[in-house]
Amino acid sequence: MRKRVIALTSAFMAFHFTYAQKVDFEEYDLSNGMHVILHQDNTAPVVTTSVMYHVGAKDEQPNRTGMAHFFEHLLFEGTKNIKKGEWFKIVSSNGGTNNANTTDDRTYYYEVFPSNNLELGIWMESERLLHPIIGQEGVDTQNEVVKEEKRLRVDNQPYSRFLENVKKNMFKKHPYKGTTIGKMEHLDAATLEEFLAFNKKYYAPNNATLVVAGDFEFKEAKRLIKDYFEPIPRGKDIVRNFPKEDPITKEFFAKAYDPNIQIPAIMAAYRTPSMKTRDARVLDMISTYLSGGKSSVLYKKLVDTKKMALQAGAINLSQEDYGTYILFALPLGNNSLQSLVKEIDEEVVKLQTNLISEKDYQKLQNKFENNFVNANSSVEGIANSLARYNVLYGDTNLINTEIDIYRSITREEIRDVAKKYLNTNQRLVMEYLPESKK
Repeated sequence: MRKRVIALTSAFMAFHFTYAQKVDFEEYDLSNGMHVILHQDNTAPVVTTSVMYHVGAKDEQPNRTGMAHFFEHLLFEGTKNIKKGEWFKIVSSNGGTNNANTTDDRTYYYEVFPSNNLELGIWMESERLLHPIIGQEGVDTQNEVVKEEKRLRVDNQPYSRFLENVKKNMFKKHPYKGTTIGKMEHLDAATLEEFLAFNKKYYAPNNATLVVAGDFEFKEAKRLIKDYFEPIPRGKDIVRNFPKEDPITKEFFAKAYDPNIQIPAIMAAYRTPSMKTRDARVLDMISTYLSGGKSSVLYKKLVDTKKMALQAGAINLSQEDYGTYILFALPLGNNSLQSLVKEIDEEVVKLQTNLISEKDYQKLQNKFENNFVNANSSVEGIANSLARYNVLYGDTNLINTEIDIYRSITREEIRDVAKKYLNTNQRLVMEYLPESKK
């Protein structure tokens, strides 16, 4: 009887999860090409207004890297109707918070206000798009801000350059070979005209998705969006034609140096397909199996049991055009970097040869269900997901259906995808060393 009660409870919870987590939304286009997504949630008196622009580090010229990230800062400088230095004051004085971030593929801005300030959030984002003040004074100010950020987050942080060096070796043609923060000498050399041209090209309504999520009324939100955003002129259509990478068919090696570390690291990196593919999602599951927490395969083996490593893991960096799958470890004591690669490879071969256990498979499914719930547990998180799925995947409803893709992945697929992408002849092996050993 007790087993039947537990089974019934589990079935109810699964049913409840499947249907209770659905995110309702409405989406449409303005006449100028801006995509609009509305999600109403009246449970708390807050509203998020966000805009995701389909521009990132990959859209920069090779000799002008760092532009997209620079604009993340520059477009807080001020507008025709918001004086220099007033942006953050307006937000905080009205009980709000705001931020922005940039990746290789997109740039995202958002404000969270009490719901009675819906119009303020919409107006501020329309100001950023329609009336930005891009002058030499603002460029010079933000140039120093970005340089300080680079010193803080990159130049003086241990292990902060490992991804930069992996990508530099993995990508020979595609602009993913660069970094989001870019090279400071490129920003120093950029003219005001180049900044204005970048803004005109990429900060256009037809290259943007606006999300309003939270406590609002649809009729009012649509009216405000039409009033503030529809008059903004459409930009020229953006055509992207990035060069394709040649397949990696032979293992190759590299070394990189970091002045901020004392313990070396070893990385094995594989080029993988776009985040939009089913295989990329299978690789998500593989990385979680190998390194998702202290009970994961690599941590348990190398850190807990054999005590060969201080840290070991896997990263599936999925991006719009390609992905990079990275296995890494930091040695403990006198263990060599090569011995760590050998131990990691043994676990990959097991994945390629055998099916993971049913118990491990269920554990993976539970983790992904939990991640799905957490990603959509706040209005702010939902706004981000809605924008991301629309801009990078071209399917807003993935906010509801992507979990079904993960649920449908089989143990056989996990084995086959590991066999397809994680082979020694398809990888970079990079030693990441203290600079003093150079």
